[in-house]
Formats: sequence, structure tokens, C-alpha cells
Amino acid sequence: MQGGSSGIGYGLKYQARCISDVKADTDHTSFLTGTLSLKEENEVHLLRLSSGGTELICEGLFSHPNEIWDLSSCPFDQRIFSTVFSTGESYGAAIWQIPELYGQLNSPQLELIAALDAHVGKINCVLWWSSGRHDKLVSIDEENIFLWSLDCSNKNAQVQSKQSSGMLHYLSGGAWDPHDVNAVAATCESSVQFWDLRSMGKTNSIEHAHVRNVDYDTKKKHLLVTAADESGIHLWDLRMLKAPIQELPGHTHWTWAVCCNPEYDGFILSAGTDSTVNLWLVSTSNHDELPSESLVESPNQRANSLLNSYSDYEDSVYGLAWSSREPWIFASLSYDGRVVVESVKPFLSRK
Repeated sequence: MQGGSSGIGYGLKYQARCISDVKADTDHTSFLTGTLSLKEENEVHLLRLSSGGTELICEGLFSHPNEIWDLSSCPFDQRIFSTVFSTGESYGAAIWQIPELYGQLNSPQLELIAALDAHVGKINCVLWWSSGRHDKLVSIDEENIFLWSLDCSNKNAQVQSKQSSGMLHYLSGGAWDPHDVNAVAATCESSVQFWDLRSMGKTNSIEHAHVRNVDYDTKKKHLLVTAADESGIHLWDLRMLKAPIQELPGHTHWTWAVCCNPEYDGFILSAGTDSTVNLWLVSTSNHDELPSESLVESPNQRANSLLNSYSDYEDSVYGLAWSSREPWIFASLSYDGRVVVESVKPFLSRK
């Protein structure tokens, strides 16, 4: 099923790759996004959906010193967020705070809380634990995982522990398990590694080539979703990692991102460099109990779970974010700086 141009759009001035739901804003449906311009001054946009749900309004526009490759909003403070950025020669990461009176200032400046400056190589992402207030952060570069202790009031971040991924692995990203504050999944060029932050040791892995993105299911404790370049989307039960429990077709080009709905079981978004966002509905009812081999679906047995394809884009789609406040709403971001907000309410009756 093809979707038309029913979404609500907003255009950034420059190219962009990352967008984040502002989970801590319980009064508005809000998103943060940042630009990726090598030559121009980069910007962070605070976007809010109007009360009538008919337009995206820029509530705040802030200058950012470098091109933004990763951005995540703090899940317990709506004014705090992290960025990973590039100067063109090196990478850095920092925690920022939006000034309290930003709506009354002519040119509000972001306040630097802390620089995550212990990295040497290319930094890929900063992770916040999404399930409550937590004073720890995780950052991942190509070779290492760092666990930070963050003190926002004193504007300080200290490395608590660090571990190398190993000589043969180059890390590309990751996700923090919302059900376990000590568990992180890190993506490599040839596997997904599972880490225990207490020991900073690997506990397990999925040997699966070219995993591009990973996300935990927030409603089902043992479910993980991965996106691979050429072999589509896989659902995994963390208690049985020899084979995926379900497979979905990928995009016609690289499948870049996957995102599980925070409230509605089985609703998954995927985005790719084919300028398309897909909405999937998968059955997760059998995955509460420990699965047997008979429950594992082969590619020939799987049902086509595609509910809708949103194709109102002219460039690759890299950013996806469900709204925590209104979980039937999601925002997507294409490389040309176009933000589109869509509602999946028409499909909720399919459950």
C-alpha cells in the first residue's frame, strides 16, 4: 500500500540525518533535529506539533558549532540533549542545554554542559537509558564503548569505564536495553554484540553481516529488531539468537533505520536510502514464552506484514522517531532536510 502526501512537513535550511523525540516534554509532541552542513553554520531545531495537529512549529532555533551526525534528547529533561559532531577533520560529542528563556531571547545560545572528550577515533553515537532518570551515558566510537557518569548540575561528565570491541570489530552504533539498565547492543560490520555495563564485557552476539541499525522492543522484554543492508529486517528473541524468529523484506536499497513503537505492540518503522518509510505490523503474541524451534518462521512462511509505505520523499531517509506522548505519531527526516510527521491512527484497528 502506498501512502500519499498526507504528512505534515517542515523544511530545514541544510541537509540533515538525525531526529529525536523529546520524551521529557509531556505537554507537547516535540522533536529535535540538527543540520549537517560542512560550510554553513549548523542549527538545532526544536519542533512542536500544533495543538490541532495541523502544522509543525519551530519553537526554538539554536546555532551549533559543527555538522551534526547524531542527536538524542535526554529522556528525563526536555532542555538537555546530546550531539555527535564533525569538524571536517575530527569527531566530538557533547551534552547541551537549551536556555530556560529561549523563547524570549533574540539569539539564544546553547549551553554546553559537558564535552565527551575521551574519544580518539570516530564517535558514532551517544545513548541515553530511556526507562527513567539515570546519571549514566554510553558513547560508542569505532573501537570502544565508554560508560560516563553525568552530573548536569555541576556541568561535568567523567568516564566511569571503557572497553575495546576487539581488533577485528569496528563498531557503528548501538541501542540501550530499556528493560535492563546494564545491557547495551552494539552494531558492528559483521555482528551485533551484547555488552554488560557492570563488567564491560561481551555477553553474547548475533553473527549477521552488515547490520546497519538496531532497536529494542519497549513492550516485549526479549525482542530485538535489526536492519541489514541487503537482507532486510529481522526480529530476534534474545534468549535464542541462532536464528531470527521473523524476517521482513528490506527496502529496495539500503535499509538504514528501524524503530519500534513505544506503546503499540508489533508496530515497527523502517527507513532506507530508497526514499521510503515503511510501516510494519508483526505478531509478537507468541514471543512472551521461551520459543521453540517450531516457532521460528522461515522466509517462506512469513506473512507480508507491510501496512503502508510512505514515499513522499526526494532523498534518502535516515532519521525516524516515534512520539512518546502520542505514540500513533512519528517523524521522519530525509537527507535534504525535510521533516515529515505522520499519523498511523488509521492502522491501529488492524491489531
